[in-house]
Amino acid sequence: MKQSLFPAKVLLFGEYGIIENASGLSIPHNFYQGSLKFHSNSSNLSFNKEFLHSNSQLEKYYKFLLFLEQKKKNLAEIDLKNLYEDIQKGISFHSNIPQGYGIGSSGALVAAVYDKYAKNKLCLLKNKNIIILKKIFSQMESFFHGKSSGIDPLICYLNLPILIRSETDISSIGIPEKNNFQGKGVGAIFLIDSGFPRKTSSMIEFFFGKLKHDRFKKILKEEFMKYNEKCIDAFLKGDFKILLKNVKLLSAWVFHHFRPMIPKNLWKIWEEGLFTNLHYLKLCGSGGGGFILGFTPNYEISREKLKQYATEVLFRF
Repeated sequence: MKQSLFPAKVLLFGEYGIIENASGLSIPHNFYQGSLKFHSNSSNLSFNKEFLHSNSQLEKYYKFLLFLEQKKKNLAEIDLKNLYEDIQKGISFHSNIPQGYGIGSSGALVAAVYDKYAKNKLCLLKNKNIIILKKIFSQMESFFHGKSSGIDPLICYLNLPILIRSETDISSIGIPEKNNFQGKGVGAIFLIDSGFPRKTSSMIEFFFGKLKHDRFKKILKEEFMKYNEKCIDAFLKGDFKILLKNVKLLSAWVFHHFRPMIPKNLWKIWEEGLFTNLHYLKLCGSGGGGFILGFTPNYEISREKLKQYATEVLFRF
């Protein structure tokens, strides 16, 4: 039976490159989770406010799914009658996943709705069903973003790491166990809270603006994609020395070519990390705010250096 709690996700590698068929690696992040629950009477005003907002959003989402069904465009057969009745009874999405931080708050909601209300859920014994699920989730999540790859809800639903090689080559994979990387256990991959939510649409516009230039497309392929690929391979092998070497190259490349995507309050520590080798920072998804990813050979030193920011460890090595 499928779990009722749906995790957040973190795109470790592949930001923007995925659009140009670069590889990507995304993992579930179980510290943040969400689930569909019925409202219980509470005197907590902030809780009631969150419930009312979520319940209202679910009703709007129901209307979107109903529209797809009426137009016979729906890829997923959702039990809309049951969904509507539950909305009237007071169901809402309870979640600690921060919105606008790039870790899949809408993806987790989509996964939860599909899990609870889809009439014919796909069996995942066949790998081709991952591609079908991705298409279903792409349509279902488009309500929130206008356009969606479907990757976020897929990871939240499967609760498995996903390796993306192309639009039609997507598979769940095993990754090195936490604390099982080659090394002394003092290094880490971690999240940094920039302090404010992101504005995804403006970041994507900036990226597509750069893509109009042939020279940029060339260096994206020859440099960014190469570093990105090597990072993924090193991570999957648990080779942190090669990982850090290529993350540094990736971090420097992003700082030079994607600086408007980096929150300005992080420019200084981003550049300092490249000069001192204390840590290397990279975008966590689209950038512009939310979380940023950090890679360090010594987390305790980096945490002290970055003490003005909230940090959270994903992996130790």
